[in-house]
Amino acid sequence: MSNPKFAVGKLVITINAQHSLHPEDVAKALARHVSGDWGELDEHDRRENELSLAQGYRLLSAYTDCNRVTFWIITEADRSVTNVELHISHLMWSSFEC
Repeated sequence: MSNPKFAVGKLVITINAQHSLHPEDVAKALARHVSGDWGELDEHDRRENELSLAQGYRLLSAYTDCNRVTFWIITEADRSVTNVELHISHLMWSSFEC
Protein backbone atom coordinates (compact mmCIF):
# COMPACT_ATOMS: atom_id res chain seq x y z
CA MET A 1 0.00 0.00 0.00
CA SER A 2 1.30 3.42 -0.91
CA ASN A 3 0.77 6.62 1.02
CA PRO A 4 -0.24 9.16 -1.65
CA LYS A 5 -1.97 11.81 0.51
CA PHE A 6 -3.69 13.26 -2.55
CA ALA A 7 -6.39 15.95 -2.47
CA VAL A 8 -9.97 14.75 -2.82
CA GLY A 9 -11.50 18.06 -3.90
CA LYS A 10 -15.21 18.52 -3.36
CA LEU A 11 -16.80 15.59 -1.53
CA VAL A 12 -20.11 14.34 -2.95
CA ILE A 13 -22.31 11.46 -1.75
CA THR A 14 -25.27 10.15 -3.71
CA ILE A 15 -28.68 10.25 -2.04
CA ASN A 16 -28.92 6.44 -2.01
CA ALA A 17 -25.50 6.15 -0.41
CA GLN A 18 -26.29 8.83 2.14
CA HIS A 19 -29.47 7.02 3.20
CA SER A 20 -27.95 3.52 3.15
CA LEU A 21 -24.44 3.84 4.60
CA HIS A 22 -23.34 4.31 8.18
CA PRO A 23 -21.68 7.78 8.40
CA GLU A 24 -18.77 6.54 10.54
CA ASP A 25 -17.98 3.84 7.98
CA VAL A 26 -17.97 6.43 5.20
CA ALA A 27 -15.57 8.65 7.18
CA LYS A 28 -13.24 5.71 7.88
CA ALA A 29 -13.34 4.65 4.23
CA LEU A 30 -12.50 8.17 3.06
CA ALA A 31 -9.47 8.22 5.36
CA ARG A 32 -8.38 4.86 3.95
CA HIS A 33 -8.94 6.03 0.35
CA VAL A 34 -6.82 9.15 0.83
CA SER A 35 -4.01 7.10 2.40
CA GLY A 36 -3.91 4.69 -0.56
CA ASP A 37 -5.74 1.80 1.10
CA TRP A 38 -8.04 0.86 -1.77
CA GLY A 39 -10.19 -1.43 0.36
CA GLU A 40 -11.67 -4.51 -1.25
CA LEU A 41 -10.25 -4.18 -4.76
CA ASP A 42 -8.57 -7.09 -6.49
CA GLU A 43 -4.88 -6.96 -7.36
CA HIS A 44 -5.52 -5.79 -10.94
CA ASP A 45 -7.57 -2.79 -9.75
CA ARG A 46 -4.97 -1.99 -7.09
CA ARG A 47 -2.28 -1.85 -9.80
CA GLU A 48 -4.59 0.36 -11.90
CA ASN A 49 -4.85 2.80 -8.97
CA GLU A 50 -1.07 2.89 -8.60
CA LEU A 51 -0.81 3.73 -12.31
CA SER A 52 -3.59 6.30 -11.88
CA LEU A 53 -1.64 7.99 -9.11
CA ALA A 54 1.44 8.22 -11.29
CA GLN A 55 -0.41 9.30 -14.45
CA GLY A 56 -3.15 11.46 -12.94
CA TYR A 57 -6.12 9.22 -13.75
CA ARG A 58 -9.29 8.53 -11.78
CA LEU A 59 -8.99 6.55 -8.51
CA LEU A 60 -11.43 3.92 -7.28
CA SER A 61 -11.80 2.22 -3.90
CA ALA A 62 -14.39 -0.27 -2.63
CA TYR A 63 -15.49 -0.78 0.96
CA THR A 64 -18.28 -2.46 2.95
CA ASP A 65 -20.04 -0.74 5.84
CA CYS A 66 -21.18 -2.33 9.12
CA ASN A 67 -24.48 -3.36 7.48
CA ARG A 68 -22.60 -5.23 4.72
CA VAL A 69 -23.48 -2.62 2.09
CA THR A 70 -20.69 -2.30 -0.48
CA PHE A 71 -19.85 1.18 -1.72
CA TRP A 72 -17.33 2.89 -3.94
CA ILE A 73 -15.27 6.01 -3.48
CA ILE A 74 -14.16 7.57 -6.76
CA THR A 75 -11.81 10.53 -7.08
CA GLU A 76 -11.84 12.16 -10.51
CA ALA A 77 -8.63 12.45 -12.51
CA ASP A 78 -8.24 16.18 -11.87
CA ARG A 79 -8.85 15.51 -8.14
CA SER A 80 -11.60 18.14 -8.13
CA VAL A 81 -14.36 15.79 -6.89
CA THR A 82 -14.57 12.62 -4.84
CA ASN A 83 -17.84 10.74 -5.01
CA VAL A 84 -19.23 8.17 -2.56
CA GLU A 85 -21.78 5.89 -4.20
CA LEU A 86 -23.36 2.49 -3.73
CA HIS A 87 -21.96 -0.53 -5.52
CA ILE A 88 -24.09 -1.37 -8.55
CA SER A 89 -25.17 -4.76 -7.13
CA HIS A 90 -26.84 -2.99 -4.18
CA LEU A 91 -28.62 -0.62 -6.55
CA MET A 92 -29.85 -3.51 -8.66
CA TRP A 93 -31.25 -5.40 -5.67
CA SER A 94 -32.87 -2.32 -4.17
CA SER A 95 -34.61 -1.52 -7.46
CA PHE A 96 -36.25 -4.97 -7.46
CA GLU A 97 -37.71 -4.86 -3.97
CA CYS A 98 -41.31 -6.04 -3.70
